[in-house]
Amino acid sequence: QVQVVESGGGSVQPGGSLTISCAASGFTFDYYGIGWFRQAPGKEREAVSCISNSYRAIYYADSVKGRFNISRDNAKPTVYLEMNDLKHEDTAVYYCALREGAATLLIGDYTYWGQGNQVTVSS
Repeated sequence: QVQVVESGGGSVQPGGSLTISCAASGFTFDYYGIGWFRQAPGKEREAVSCISNSYRAIYYADSVKGRFNISRDNAKPTVYLEMNDLKHEDTAVYYCALREGAATLLIGDYTYWGQGNQVTVSS
């Protein structure tokens, strides 16, 4: 049974940092590309970042480029999203998603999704 569980969300002040995690089980993690997506209140879900199964390809949305870092540890198996210099507009529910093979920033490409994790940036 495939399970995808996010953790590490919470509240942080503007300019602060937060790392969220996504632990997966029930399949061969090494074969899967991982994506992070987010959805703010009243807005559509959008892509944040993704990392391929081979570590070779990493992509970021323009809105987070230079501030967020995605990484994965296939031994755990877990994927991380390190978020720095957080802004009010980063407030959203963050979702981890998996697809077999290469990662993309397209929501429709993903098969398995976590339950979401709230990140709030507030002063």
